[in-house]
Amino acid sequence: MSYTINAEIRTEIGKGSSRRLRHANLVPAVIYGPGKEPISIKFAQKDIINQQLNADFYTSELTIVIDGQEVKVRAQAVQRHAYKMLIEHIDFKFA
Repeated sequence: MSYTINAEIRTEIGKGSSRRLRHANLVPAVIYGPGKEPISIKFAQKDIINQQLNADFYTSELTIVIDGQEVKVRAQAVQRHAYKMLIEHIDFKFA
Protein backbone atom coordinates (compact mmCIF):
# COMPACT_ATOMS: atom_id res chain seq x y z
CA MET A 1 0.00 0.00 0.00
CA SER A 2 1.35 3.44 -0.85
CA TYR A 3 0.90 6.46 1.35
CA THR A 4 1.00 10.06 0.16
CA ILE A 5 1.09 13.05 2.49
CA ASN A 6 0.73 16.66 1.35
CA ALA A 7 3.02 18.89 3.40
CA GLU A 8 4.35 22.43 3.57
CA ILE A 9 7.75 23.68 4.60
CA ARG A 10 7.71 25.32 8.02
CA THR A 11 9.90 28.33 8.63
CA GLU A 12 9.39 28.75 12.36
CA ILE A 13 11.22 26.15 14.41
CA GLY A 14 11.12 25.56 18.14
CA LYS A 15 8.89 24.56 21.01
CA GLY A 16 6.55 27.55 20.82
CA SER A 17 5.93 27.31 17.11
CA SER A 18 5.37 23.55 17.37
CA ARG A 19 2.77 24.12 20.07
CA ARG A 20 0.99 26.67 17.88
CA LEU A 21 0.95 24.16 15.02
CA ARG A 22 -0.52 21.45 17.24
CA HIS A 23 -3.27 23.79 18.45
CA ALA A 24 -4.10 24.45 14.78
CA ASN A 25 -4.41 20.64 14.20
CA LEU A 26 -1.13 20.49 12.29
CA VAL A 27 1.74 18.05 12.86
CA PRO A 28 5.33 19.32 12.91
CA ALA A 29 7.80 16.92 11.30
CA VAL A 30 11.34 16.74 10.00
CA ILE A 31 12.93 14.84 7.11
CA TYR A 32 16.63 14.05 7.43
CA GLY A 33 19.26 11.70 6.12
CA PRO A 34 22.95 11.34 5.34
CA GLY A 35 24.35 13.84 2.87
CA LYS A 36 21.19 15.98 2.72
CA GLU A 37 20.01 19.02 4.61
CA PRO A 38 17.13 18.41 7.04
CA ILE A 39 13.74 19.73 5.95
CA SER A 40 11.23 20.94 8.54
CA ILE A 41 7.65 20.38 7.39
CA LYS A 42 4.07 20.54 8.65
CA PHE A 43 0.91 18.77 7.56
CA ALA A 44 -2.68 18.31 8.71
CA GLN A 45 -3.38 15.91 11.56
CA LYS A 46 -6.35 14.48 9.62
CA ASP A 47 -4.06 13.49 6.73
CA ILE A 48 -2.05 11.05 8.83
CA ILE A 49 -4.12 9.95 11.82
CA ASN A 50 -5.78 7.03 10.03
CA GLN A 51 -2.76 6.11 7.89
CA GLN A 52 -0.45 5.63 10.87
CA LEU A 53 -2.78 2.98 12.35
CA ASN A 54 -1.64 0.50 9.65
CA ALA A 55 1.49 -1.51 10.46
CA ASP A 56 2.91 -1.14 6.95
CA PHE A 57 3.00 2.67 7.41
CA TYR A 58 6.18 2.14 9.46
CA THR A 59 7.82 -0.41 7.17
CA SER A 60 6.98 0.82 3.67
CA GLU A 61 8.18 3.78 1.67
CA LEU A 62 6.02 6.91 1.97
CA THR A 63 5.66 9.81 -0.45
CA ILE A 64 5.58 13.35 0.88
CA VAL A 65 4.57 16.05 -1.57
CA ILE A 66 6.25 19.37 -0.72
CA ASP A 67 5.40 22.26 -3.06
CA GLY A 68 4.62 19.84 -5.89
CA GLN A 69 7.86 17.89 -5.46
CA GLU A 70 7.63 14.26 -4.33
CA VAL A 71 10.07 13.05 -1.69
CA LYS A 72 10.39 9.35 -0.81
CA VAL A 73 10.81 8.75 2.93
CA ARG A 74 10.40 6.18 5.70
CA ALA A 75 8.94 6.86 9.13
CA GLN A 76 11.77 6.84 11.66
CA ALA A 77 10.13 7.95 14.93
CA VAL A 78 6.60 8.93 15.91
CA GLN A 79 5.72 10.82 19.08
CA ARG A 80 2.12 10.44 20.18
CA HIS A 81 0.03 12.29 22.73
CA ALA A 82 -0.10 10.56 26.13
CA TYR A 83 -3.82 9.74 26.11
CA LYS A 84 -5.42 11.37 23.07
CA MET A 85 -5.29 9.82 19.62
CA LEU A 86 -3.04 12.56 18.25
CA ILE A 87 0.41 12.68 16.68
CA GLU A 88 2.80 15.16 18.34
CA HIS A 89 5.79 14.92 15.96
CA ILE A 90 7.21 12.62 13.28
CA ASP A 91 10.78 12.06 12.13
CA PHE A 92 11.15 10.84 8.56
CA LYS A 93 14.33 9.56 6.93
CA PHE A 94 15.12 9.96 3.23
CA ALA A 95 14.63 6.64 1.43
